[in-house]
Amino acid sequence: MAELSILLLRTFLALLAMPIYLLSFLGIWEHFCEKFFFPYILEKMCETHDRKSKPHKQELFHNLPNFTGASGELRLLEIGTGLGTNFQFYPAGCKVTCTDVNPNFQRGLLRNMGKNQHLHYEHFLVAAGEDLHQVPSSSLDAVVCTFVLCTVRSVDETLREVLRVLRPGGAFYFLEHVAADPSSWKYFWQQVCFPTWKLIFCGCCLTREISKNLEQAKFSELKLKHISITLPWTLIRPHIVGYAVK
Repeated sequence: MAELSILLLRTFLALLAMPIYLLSFLGIWEHFCEKFFFPYILEKMCETHDRKSKPHKQELFHNLPNFTGASGELRLLEIGTGLGTNFQFYPAGCKVTCTDVNPNFQRGLLRNMGKNQHLHYEHFLVAAGEDLHQVPSSSLDAVVCTFVLCTVRSVDETLREVLRVLRPGGAFYFLEHVAADPSSWKYFWQQVCFPTWKLIFCGCCLTREISKNLEQAKFSELKLKHISITLPWTLIRPHIVGYAVK
């Protein structure tokens, strides 16, 4: 009965969003979404989400200096830098490489770079998390990924790339929204909205159990906890936060 209800409600939601599905069929929506819609929506959503996630990020990143390399410099790469909202949490003198599969966040990114001149910005690479071939192996002290693993093509491939580019003893920091408890109404509605949500929000998946991917990856140490961050009018509430050591 639940599966039938989900199917019927998905169909109803798809009918409501039919213009977007039609634009996608014609090959128009993806370009418009990546260049205009998603950067705009992300900037608006980030204002609320960053305010609510700030205490969690402060706690998460407080030990970043502990992973400074033998050179005395902390070399950090961020996957899916987006608007650069994490820059404020990085320690002074940190050498940052920014990557994003979508190069259309310039306005917000440049604004946050201007606000955070305590950092050294080395490179901006247009690259997916699953393919960081431009980055040498074992060259980084830390990799950061926040609210990105929901959109990558493959979480496992992304984590393999993270392990490749990290030096031994380096750390991977993460903060991601995840699937709700399967027995909850929240999970039911995540299942209902999943296809339309993914289309509208550039591939964002509501139902990924990313903690399982992290547990199965070949990290030597994993510090992970489940938290709740509520975004109004969305199905994003359960999150995981922590870091893993190579």
